[in-house]
Amino acid sequence: MKFFGGCDVGSTYTKCVILDESGNMVASTTIKSKINPEISANQALVDCVSAVDGINEIADLAYLIGTGYGRNKVPQAEENISEISCHAMGVHVANPSVKAIIDIGGQDVKGIAIDTDGTVKNFAMNDKCAAGTGRFFESMANAFEISLTEFSNLSLTAKNVIPITAQCTVFAESEVITLVGEGKPREEIAAGIQLAVAKRCFVMAKKAGAVDSITLTGGCAKNTGLKKAIEKVLKLKVIDLHDNGFDPQLMGALGAAEYARQKGLNA
Repeated sequence: MKFFGGCDVGSTYTKCVILDESGNMVASTTIKSKINPEISANQALVDCVSAVDGINEIADLAYLIGTGYGRNKVPQAEENISEISCHAMGVHVANPSVKAIIDIGGQDVKGIAIDTDGTVKNFAMNDKCAAGTGRFFESMANAFEISLTEFSNLSLTAKNVIPITAQCTVFAESEVITLVGEGKPREEIAAGIQLAVAKRCFVMAKKAGAVDSITLTGGCAKNTGLKKAIEKVLKLKVIDLHDNGFDPQLMGALGAAEYARQKGLNA
């Protein structure tokens, strides 16, 4: 039996997936990224390899592909492929009916249209500003002095929305701290934050050609409040990949592993 690996070295988290010859996911891991992307990739790969019977080290993988911002630093990788292509392929594997993605990474937001074979049909990216990214949500959670998980659910009980006017992460955090200090309802402030990010996603979704539905990938896909806000703003159904048994944060690594499987089997 041959095994194929994909390692997605992101700015915040590093993910790894190993597939068997039939495309079954036999191991996966998600770790906090280190300052050195090569160390991050090596640790994630070692964690995954150790969970698979039949292989003992990274070199035992029949084919390995790196992706993400640190894709050039994945040890022993045969090649690297952009995270845009890998997210498209990963979502295609998880749910072939999905044709549009909003990928909210640690430092950027991407809108991706998927073709019928899992390749990228079109994409748009906002990497000029941190607002609306994973870093942005971390800052907002810090302003509330709560965890990201708590923040993702906070807006769900809001009866009203307090708009957040600042477009910059630094100023938005200052605005939130001021509103909290004034005693404004925390859930309504959170709803304003989620709505502001959803509006930023609107442009990405349109450029990705989303028509009736879309899915979210990346760690922010686990943000329940954001999902609800996006459905409201975009008037699209947000397909949750969890319903298909997949972690949306693993889509880049899964896509890289699938590309590795296709290339490895045809080598």
